[in-house]
Amino acid sequence: MIWCYMQKSPAVGGAHYDWRTPTTPFKPLLPAPAFSSTMFNTTLSPITNLYVNFTTLSSSGGTPPWYLFPVCVVAPYGFIFYFGVKVFNLAVGTPCNVLVIWQIATKKSDASTSDIFIFNLAILDTYFCLMTPIEMVNRLLLSDSRIWYFQRFAYGIKDVAPLFLVCICLDRYMAVVHPVVFTGIRDNKIRIGISVVVWGSILAYSLTKSILGVMSVNEIFSGVILFAFAVMVFCNISVIWVLRRSVAGKEEMHPVKKKAFKMVLIILAIIVVNYLPPVALMPFASYYSFVAFRCQISVSVFSIMDLSCSIEPLLYITKMERVDGRCCGRSVSKKPDDGKV
Repeated sequence: MIWCYMQKSPAVGGAHYDWRTPTTPFKPLLPAPAFSSTMFNTTLSPITNLYVNFTTLSSSGGTPPWYLFPVCVVAPYGFIFYFGVKVFNLAVGTPCNVLVIWQIATKKSDASTSDIFIFNLAILDTYFCLMTPIEMVNRLLLSDSRIWYFQRFAYGIKDVAPLFLVCICLDRYMAVVHPVVFTGIRDNKIRIGISVVVWGSILAYSLTKSILGVMSVNEIFSGVILFAFAVMVFCNISVIWVLRRSVAGKEEMHPVKKKAFKMVLIILAIIVVNYLPPVALMPFASYYSFVAFRCQISVSVFSIMDLSCSIEPLLYITKMERVDGRCCGRSVSKKPDDGKV
């Protein structure tokens, strides 16, 4: 999914390949090889790079199999996991993200400076979750190339959504590690301006991916994931180190620092669960067989990253200091912490 997709390997492939969003939906590069009359095309270059593209059934023009490649029939479990994640995101991620949006929008006090970034991230995740029915119908039944433009746009949104996580981490980092500087930049207008810039970058990336295809943005995507992962890990470890050192020998952490500590742990959990797998697994892409990589590993890695649409709001909800109103027929209320971060 990331930079290593560009590694040259006769077993795996030499190009970045987002199996979720084909670069030219269902248009064959060459006639299908003898072992497959369905939707699997390969072209071997002199340097043995393997390029994969989707095609329709060469004879009947039917839809692709739900496990994507005919060779994946022996290992369809990655795709089962993928579709399971899609359904989970729709059923759980959508209402949770809506709850986060509503809670932040109606919060009148005890607001965190990071709430603006969390609010924007929840909007992106809600949109991605709501695209699930359209994607599943098109992927499994229609195979309409026009709908793929919208699907690629949605995945472009998801690809660079971690930029808002980076903003959250940097905000927490400045608040805890450099509190004096942070005091001078607490104005939310600054964060609104940053959000506008991030939104512009996300929309530009997504439109490019939608119109020009996956290959047009693969280097940008690789850079964003590496940058986001490195910055988030650095910021969160730095914050945890400072907070733990500040309470050494004390019985209780100050409410303000405790709130910041909770936020940092949430972000760190998201990083480990959703973004560590691709960073850890993909450098070894050249060692995998085609079936293992295309049918199991890459599918699972994409699914784990997509799962962040549900994990992010769920973790945020668990740290909510107060949720006024009713959720699932029950009112939820907790005593808020003192102070703001």
